Amino acid sequence: MNTELHAVRIPAALRGFGGKAGADAVFNLQWHGEHITAITPCPAGTPAQGLLLSPLVDLHLHLDKTYTVQDTGAANGDLFRAIDMIAAHRAGWTRESLRPRMQRALQEAWDHGVRAVRTHIDWMTPDRPPAVDVIAELRQAWRERLQIQWVSLTAVDQFDDTEWAHWLARAVKAGGGVLGCFIYRHPGLPRRLRTVFDLAEAYDLELDFHVDEGLHVDATGLRSIAEMTLQRRWQGRVTCGHACSLSVQTADDAQQTLALVAQAGITLTALPTTNLYLQGSWSETPVPRGITRLSEARTAGVRTCLASDNVADPFFPYGCYDPLEAWALGVQAAHLAPAEDWLDSVTVAPAQTMGLAWDGRFNKGCPADFIVLDAHDGLQAMAPAGRRRRICRQGQWIT
Repeated sequence: MNTELHAVRIPAALRGFGGKAGADAVFNLQWHGEHITAITPCPAGTPAQGLLLSPLVDLHLHLDKTYTVQDTGAANGDLFRAIDMIAAHRAGWTRESLRPRMQRALQEAWDHGVRAVRTHIDWMTPDRPPAVDVIAELRQAWRERLQIQWVSLTAVDQFDDTEWAHWLARAVKAGGGVLGCFIYRHPGLPRRLRTVFDLAEAYDLELDFHVDEGLHVDATGLRSIAEMTLQRRWQGRVTCGHACSLSVQTADDAQQTLALVAQAGITLTALPTTNLYLQGSWSETPVPRGITRLSEARTAGVRTCLASDNVADPFFPYGCYDPLEAWALGVQAAHLAPAEDWLDSVTVAPAQTMGLAWDGRFNKGCPADFIVLDAHDGLQAMAPAGRRRRICRQGQWIT
């Protein structure tokens, strides 16, 4: 027996089916068991009863840092102070202290309708971080619900120790992770990037960079990464988060960089919560907004995502694990319009970057996993009341 959902609006970017339905069309949905069996358009003029989304995907998190702000305090806009604060706290991390914080974060993400996350794990010392073992345990515990990827987060100059760098890459490979790197105005960047890409090639690893997380015009790591990706033919296997400095560079320079990023098949992830908090002045109203050039990136053909980043830690003392909150803030801060056109930035685009089996576009035969927002369109979804939701997992409504 089929189960039905009537008169829901499906954003155009989330439609995997063809037809002549216009942007304002609404649809009836049928599913049997765990798969959708039919998607049919309603008669013209039928009012929408909700906005249909595929489950959310959060591409950039820090589960090892989460819920620490009560201990560390807040950095109040100082990125490098936040780094020092978390480093002092990290010295006391154990599996026992990490597990409940990370588990709590995953539960909150699940409750908001998230189906997959990618978390960065600090790897700043020669020792194996306990968070790597905890994330392995959590991946196993959550395997039937959430897909969890992890990224090693290491400053690029640490790769100068060649023997240790190879040990790190082998450990990341063995743990099913992604090789990560933090870059900000580091000297000798081309040479150091070559080492990182050498490791990616040697161990067949994807790459995920924290890059240009600041407002200095001369922070051009994103361009260097794009050039290196093209030289090494590593297209489609690189993700870059932040790229805040792109917002203060000239339009011509930014467009040239974004053209290279698009050619290199790099995913660009903006983190509006953390970067609006960390970037810009704290002594007066900040004019630079700390968010990368999302509209220009999409126009250039770059896959663009929005993600939650830090939650309740010194880098961002507020927040929650709901990608729709990051989406709504990003839409406002970066003047993204129409808002509905950017809902793929927390569904389809990050799913494609993570290589998930289903990219989140609805079609006959796709999983019967979805979210129904109270909103009837993207504008209503910008309000908290519009983001109230019902969630269906494997064909079953959950509370």
